[in-house]
Amino acid sequence: MTELRRRMDDDMVVRGMAKRTRETYLAAVTALAKYYRRSPDQISDDEVQAYLLHLIRDRHRSWNTCHIVVHGLRFLYHTTLKRDRTTFSIPSMRQPGKLPVILSREDVQRVMAHTPNLKHRTMLLTTYAAGLRLNEVLHLRVTDIDSARMTIRVEQGKGGKDRYTVLSAQLLEALRAYWRVARPTTWLFPSARHPKPMDPSALQRAYEQAKRRAGITKPGGIHGLRHAFATHLLEAGVDLHTIQRLLGHRDISTTTRYLQLTRHTEMGPGSPLNLLERFASPSQS
Repeated sequence: MTELRRRMDDDMVVRGMAKRTRETYLAAVTALAKYYRRSPDQISDDEVQAYLLHLIRDRHRSWNTCHIVVHGLRFLYHTTLKRDRTTFSIPSMRQPGKLPVILSREDVQRVMAHTPNLKHRTMLLTTYAAGLRLNEVLHLRVTDIDSARMTIRVEQGKGGKDRYTVLSAQLLEALRAYWRVARPTTWLFPSARHPKPMDPSALQRAYEQAKRRAGITKPGGIHGLRHAFATHLLEAGVDLHTIQRLLGHRDISTTTRYLQLTRHTEMGPGSPLNLLERFASPSQS
């Protein structure tokens, strides 16, 4: 670890920033340094702006990704390097006001059925059945699965908050079938090459491939499984405050948007808690 990297990390630690936020900000600074092959304290604001343009135009990074990079770089220059001001920025994203397209319960079943890899399928099952964000499922530890209380501990989720979400009997059976084959020790879904969490692009790619094989053309990435979790629970009669707690939303208004989504989906019986029954058997692996 370089001295500058250590200083920046120390600055984030004393401000109580979550570990994953620190890792993300440090990764943003490291990527900038690699791009210019110079220490970040020797890189000008104009060069940072050119780098942001490169991320958007050449590497096709999303606005959200670039927004996080800007926050990480501003922390470095404003807090650690104590520059009075910086001039690099990205325009504010225009909010289209569109609601996400929700996968039906049948869509979710087809995605799982067209995910042949046991590890990837179990990760997608967990994402849907527990309503997890991508980063949350990647950072699950074996010890986070509590079969006695039928809960899953989500440590340091969005906003640096811990929470518990539901562990259905069907998901528990699927996780046990996966564990008997993979035998993970620390991370529940470790990288194949290193003792650390899997790279997010691998699971995103597996999800998109499964959608294509299943013939699902609805737009949206893996976060759509979390949207489906919330919407299907609401359609099954679960109250908003319970869904808010399971999703880890700070404000109930964030959860109430799913009321609008239920009006655009076919109502019917079932929820993420019982949808997985046909995929929980070890014979499916």
